[in-house]
Amino acid sequence: MRKLFLLPCFAIFFLTSCLGATMDITIRSNGSGRIVLEYRVSQVLESLGRLDGNERWPAIPVGRADLERTLARIPGMRLSSFSARSLPNDSGGTDLVTRAVLDFRNTDALLAFLDITGSRATLMQENGSSRLNLVLLDPSPAIEDAELLSLLREISAGYEIRIRMNVPRRIYAMMVQGAMPPVRAQTDGRNFSFAVDTGELPAITDGLALEVSW
Repeated sequence: MRKLFLLPCFAIFFLTSCLGATMDITIRSNGSGRIVLEYRVSQVLESLGRLDGNERWPAIPVGRADLERTLARIPGMRLSSFSARSLPNDSGGTDLVTRAVLDFRNTDALLAFLDITGSRATLMQENGSSRLNLVLLDPSPAIEDAELLSLLREISAGYEIRIRMNVPRRIYAMMVQGAMPPVRAQTDGRNFSFAVDTGELPAITDGLALEVSW
């Protein structure tokens, strides 16, 4: 199985389709900023972590302790707030919704959080311009089982991966490398957004990356 890269907490296995995540990033002119994260995990999926006496450890690492362990390794990043609650979902079930607000002191801290390895999130700055590159998926073989792909789309209905960003200057270029049209991307002044339904991820075999310039 492939992972969706970008963030320890965005590491979503393809067969874990009943999960959605949103990340809103604001970068100020001095390089500091804020990240607002929200995860929606189906209670069915979350309950898998309660089997065999593992009640303390959820199936997907979205808890406060997981975030705090990640942030402890990143200078200039701190957790400002954290909450978790249960809400109804579109299929008539229940989701565990987790929301966290993170503040970063500089773009180095932001990039380290997006990708601790330093290879999938880069920010180039030259002559007053900035270019952000985010690699979300590596290329992989296609899943040939049409029934499996249909099932993944069905159980992931209502869940998506979404990234939104507000930057200090007007965005003048944005490029998505990967399969279209499952990916939805747009810019508006100093904002850009990217979204893909979770169930479409297995069908994207050419990899997926974003490049945004401002």
